[in-house]
Amino acid sequence: MTYQGTCLGLLVVASTGCGLISSDVADFDLTLPDKTFSIDTSGWQIDQVKAQALLSTSCAAAPSVCNTAAQAACDMNCSGTCNASQRCELQLDVSLYKTIDLVMEKPELKTINDQPVIKVTIDSVNYEVTSNTLNVATPEITLYVAPASVMDPEMGTPIATIPPVEAGTTVPAMSVMFTDAGKAQLVSTMSTYKTPFNVLVGSTLTVTAGQMIPEGKLDAVIRIRAHAGL
Repeated sequence: MTYQGTCLGLLVVASTGCGLISSDVADFDLTLPDKTFSIDTSGWQIDQVKAQALLSTSCAAAPSVCNTAAQAACDMNCSGTCNASQRCELQLDVSLYKTIDLVMEKPELKTINDQPVIKVTIDSVNYEVTSNTLNVATPEITLYVAPASVMDPEMGTPIATIPPVEAGTTVPAMSVMFTDAGKAQLVSTMSTYKTPFNVLVGSTLTVTAGQMIPEGKLDAVIRIRAHAGL
């Protein structure tokens, strides 16, 4: 066999997945389908009358009265705290997640066989608020990543933030604000592509005396664009 024939033979072996894949061969588009999130106040099942009663309650004598009143005012994911003015305020938790399985969402990754890790480059992570009927502004929202078994944002790793969104307004596609180590953490998570993971959003909407009780719904999209090689 000639030298040229030997080289061609090696290329054929490499393309069949025998572990001789060149780092220049694979370039995978890892742009993921849109991940939609909704902040829907109906999920808290807030009793407006009891919520207003909570906000007018003094907690100077017994701070625990706030949490007791909060449990009566809303069905789930809420709590009451005693603020510096010794008045009760209502805390509404925003806790949402989506699972990402790269092998399922990007089937072309199956062509690299048993490679355990890929070299990921994050091109962009954007958010867009597509509709918004909330009557209050959102707080700053944090974006997290976590193993697929973790559904609580507080147990995840924060990677970026989304600025507050004013009541009733939508937002065109904008870049998230990465934390110092956020992009590297997302790269690390996506690099072990065979392991599904969760993207989570979390925050706390605080309601104090004189503010409106939240009503309405906000719909948003997270878009992750990336590419990878071996």
